[in-house]
Amino acid sequence: MSKFTVEHKIDAVVRYQKQLESVDKIARSIGANKEVVRMWIKQYEYHGLAAFEKSYTSYTTQFKMDVLNYMNENGASPNEAAVIFNISSPALIRKWRIQLSTFGIDALVSKEKGRPPMKKEPTKQAKQTSVEGSVETLEARIKQLEMENEYLKKLNALVQNKEKSPSKTKLK
Repeated sequence: MSKFTVEHKIDAVVRYQKQLESVDKIARSIGANKEVVRMWIKQYEYHGLAAFEKSYTSYTTQFKMDVLNYMNENGASPNEAAVIFNISSPALIRKWRIQLSTFGIDALVSKEKGRPPMKKEPTKQAKQTSVEGSVETLEARIKQLEMENEYLKKLNALVQNKEKSPSKTKLK
């Protein structure tokens, strides 16, 4: 599927409005589906040039429900609703309809795009809120030194044990 620039779309609409060519001929000349060209024409008739402006929007749940309700009440197709509400793609409306019927209204709630922000770890200064000479700080330091001492004793014992035991490898 190829994408068409705003200029291509406007050119197609102008050619149709000046009755220079039929929708079929215009669609064939630019390599588009004739239904797509018809949709461009309808969008232009409803919204003018604003119909072709790129809109990176996320639709609210209420807006989605309004579109779906309009379709139900008036018997409009997704293509017609896309033209009336200036939605870029009728497929988006079809997707909303399927989500609503399958998962309910909660499925229409917009999700945040992108990666979630990283959690900020507290700074080291925030961790050292206790005063340097306080009892808690001194007790924590003593505990740390005791653990280091135990570790070094065990390491020393392992090294001495390894030096005492001769290597018992046999050659065949």
